[in-house]
This record gives sequence, structure tokens and C-alpha cells, in this order.
Amino acid sequence: LALVRTDLANERTLLAYGRTALMVAATGATLLKFYPDSPIVRLSSWPLIAIGIGIALMGLVRFFRLQSRLHRDK
Repeated sequence: LALVRTDLANERTLLAYGRTALMVAATGATLLKFYPDSPIVRLSSWPLIAIGIGIALMGLVRFFRLQSRLHRDK
């Protein structure tokens, strides 16, 4: 039962990473869409998109690491 709870918590954490990554990347894309001529906005929007992708990748790595540790000990 504890393994199932940990599995579900791991999935919820992955979803939280996904939501955060989507929000950060969408903020960057929205800034880029509405203010395409502003160099300051362009300089801040591309890093936001990159950070969003980085958060998504970090969440996936953490998810699969814990998933493999949980099922290795089974």
C-alpha cells in the first residue's frame, strides 16, 4: 500500500512540474507574441521559454529516477 501511495505521489509531482513548466514557457511565448518589437521583452521571453523546457526535463528525470528506484526494490 505504501508503494502505491508513493507511486501516486510521484505522478502528482510530475504533473506539478508539467504545470509549472507550461506556465513559465507560455508566459515567455505570450510576451513574445504581444510585444515582438521590444528588445527587452525579447531578451526576457526566450530565457523564460528555455527555463520552462528545463523544468519539464528536470521533472521527467526526477520522475523516472524515482520510478526505477521504486520498482527495482520490488
